[in-house]
Amino acid sequence: MSFLGGWAAALRMARRDALRARGRSLLALAMIALPVLGVACADVIVHTADVSGTEALERRVGGADALVSFQEHQTWVAQQPDPDRAMAGGARGQRQPDTSLAAVSAALGRPVRGIERREGSVRVATDKGQADVEATEMDLRDPLAHGFYVLQQGRLPRTTGEVVVNEALADHGPVVGSRLHVVDGPTLRIVGLVRDASSKQPGQVVALPGTLDLHEGEHAVSWLVDAHGPVTWSDVRALNRIGATVLSPWVLRHPPAPGRIPAQVRDVGSGVDTTQVEVAVLVVVMALIEVVLLAGPAFAVGARRQQRTLALVASSGGTPRQLRRIVLGAAVVLGGTASAVGLVLGVVLARLLLPLVQHFDGSWFGPFDLRWVELLGIAAFGFVSAVLAAYVPAWLASRQDVVAVLGGRRGDPRPRARSPLLGLLLFALGVAGAVLGARRPANGELAIAGSAILVVLGMVLLIPVVLAVLGKASRRFPLALRYAVRDAARHRTRTVPAVAAVAATVAGVVALGIGMSSDEAQNRGVYRPSLAMGSAVLTGARTPDSWSALAADVHREAPASHVVALRGIREGLADGGMRSVELSVHGQSPSWSYGSVYGSDVLVGASLPAVDLALSAGQRTAADRMLARGGIVALADHPVRGARARIRVDTYDANGDQVGRARLPSVPALLVHNGRIAGRFQAVVPPAVARRLGLEPATVGLWLTGPVSATAEQHLSDEATAVDGSLYVERGYQTRGSTRVVQLVLGVLGAVLMLGGTLTATFLALADARSDLATLAAVGASPRVRRRVAASYAAVTGLVGALLGVLVGLVPGIAVSFPLTSERYADAPPGVPSHFLAVPWLLVASLVVVLPLLTAAVVGLSSRSRLPMVARVD
Repeated sequence: MSFLGGWAAALRMARRDALRARGRSLLALAMIALPVLGVACADVIVHTADVSGTEALERRVGGADALVSFQEHQTWVAQQPDPDRAMAGGARGQRQPDTSLAAVSAALGRPVRGIERREGSVRVATDKGQADVEATEMDLRDPLAHGFYVLQQGRLPRTTGEVVVNEALADHGPVVGSRLHVVDGPTLRIVGLVRDASSKQPGQVVALPGTLDLHEGEHAVSWLVDAHGPVTWSDVRALNRIGATVLSPWVLRHPPAPGRIPAQVRDVGSGVDTTQVEVAVLVVVMALIEVVLLAGPAFAVGARRQQRTLALVASSGGTPRQLRRIVLGAAVVLGGTASAVGLVLGVVLARLLLPLVQHFDGSWFGPFDLRWVELLGIAAFGFVSAVLAAYVPAWLASRQDVVAVLGGRRGDPRPRARSPLLGLLLFALGVAGAVLGARRPANGELAIAGSAILVVLGMVLLIPVVLAVLGKASRRFPLALRYAVRDAARHRTRTVPAVAAVAATVAGVVALGIGMSSDEAQNRGVYRPSLAMGSAVLTGARTPDSWSALAADVHREAPASHVVALRGIREGLADGGMRSVELSVHGQSPSWSYGSVYGSDVLVGASLPAVDLALSAGQRTAADRMLARGGIVALADHPVRGARARIRVDTYDANGDQVGRARLPSVPALLVHNGRIAGRFQAVVPPAVARRLGLEPATVGLWLTGPVSATAEQHLSDEATAVDGSLYVERGYQTRGSTRVVQLVLGVLGAVLMLGGTLTATFLALADARSDLATLAAVGASPRVRRRVAASYAAVTGLVGALLGVLVGLVPGIAVSFPLTSERYADAPPGVPSHFLAVPWLLVASLVVVLPLLTAAVVGLSSRSRLPMVARVD
């Protein structure tokens, strides 16, 4: 009871102090509540977006008791309770599976009702050509199909001549009431617009069974089964024995014991990724340090304001433990309140942001998902952070000089020399760990992440030294800046957490920015263009009429682009077979990697094609002479010696069986070294060599000199699809959209945290310095001095924190660039370095220069220039 009584008194004092100093309390609440709000909001959005397991049952099973799926040539199956998680299967002999509903009834040992569901793809006509879309055959009117699709417009199909489409397909032309032309299939009437309950993309078409003739595909047939009761695990295993996978809602809700799951799939996907767990722990620890540093100044100022009260308690017999309890009581009150407020606001914000986030996601989210255990854990995280943030001020308050405080002097204990020494040791250990992590060929990122924590902790212990040095060097500074620097050095318990919070934020942003920039630099450095910038290639058409139509489309869509027809040895045969050409010089291939974007690996011509191969004029002249003499020209990506080559052509039928082979054991050859172009062909052979191999050259592509606009690219792509062709336009290396988003989030998050930490620390410092500023005014300082002092406080805190953060962030940032970019690529251009390092200097400059100046301007403009006279107590 004495323990609870002691805390009750401390909490009453904390509550009264929080109500009395509302401004400081609100700042502390904000620093604790904001991280809780952000994490809670992210947790709700992630879980709402993650539709899996039993939550997705209606989307996966509809109104059925089970979804029974047969796979082609599979007569037995082993699966986990959720077959999408793990399954294995095979065939016994030549027996084909019985995929009828009668077979399902026989396996279950009772009559069942079911509707058939077939899935595949079809090609349909659009406004600009043709497009491949997902196709489903299923009677959507049956209650067993409820939940797969939502009717948005029109009605559901009633006959085999009717279909419904989704919005993604309707955007390309086919709308309700119009006709849908299936390539090599029927023309159907669109009677409705539906929304897939799971996916927004790609285009989809749904019809009654038998409409689209879906008989091929990975899933030969599926049945939505009404089993007149639950489909248990025993029923699932019985259906597995006839070659069917089963998705049963009852089994997912009542999973079997691990020993009843087949051994083939028992351990698949069930292990814990220890690396992910370790990284998650590191993230939590770093976040905890950040919140503690952000909230620390508020409790430091609170402890400062309570100095005299604490001294009176101590002089009346209060123990250091009771003094610490009084300061920690503020953390309990403010931390508990902030965590609750942050949790509620995070849930509300997540609800408001879901429509915006859904807009950028290709799948439909599930119901609003609140995981209360996780949310309460996040709130507890905020509460613990507040208590830890107050512990150092509480410990310092319990050690203050009572006589000095009661006498009107400051009672801070003198700093100890061992703290900077410990800081240097931790910093050195962190640097050593980063170096070791950089030199490790695998899992180096984890060691670097751990060393980053040591570097940050070492930096925190060294900040008092930096402030003391600045204080001594400030004698030549202007009055306002000199006052701010010396006050920051004098009130270390308030300044150190603020500077450390800014530094930790900047360090994290800089480290992640260097890692991402270096990774992006590697992607850009190893990228090899396949064509000249802005040019394009159309490939894949089969007939002369198709090539003529594509050439006409190019003249219409990209009139400024010149078209060059490319002739070569066609690799795909009309009967579904394939032809491969192997070129060797002294038994070695001139190219380690190739894969032509020109429609064939071997082109045919009396001279080199006009495409850009990054060859000199002399190389082109020598190549044309070789082709004129009846020899071949081979493109090599590594040095190969030899003047004669061997060519072998193998022909395979549609089943993959070899049906023919032609050889030329010795042909004059010119090897042209060219390692800067990707997507190149192997060789150019003259028409005479092609005839000796028994091959008939054909048009394999159209080269477009460019430029090809984005609109023209979309139109030409649709028109090429209509004739089984494809289009490739060289745009150079393109930064991924996800990379841009992460970079933007990094910058915004760093700016918000840095501004928040700096503004909080500055306003707390100004609140603590009211008596000093009022005294300055009394001795003749102008009203503008307070604004200048306020701006100087912000500049000192932000600038010192940012500079320290950059220095600290460089350590893990540079180190992590080694394991991130040390991978070698066989097809990389010559001269590519083994390691890439890119520092985002614009981001660094924004953090070090722009944000501190912006914060100083905000503080200077928002601060009061006049203060009422108050009595000094120290």
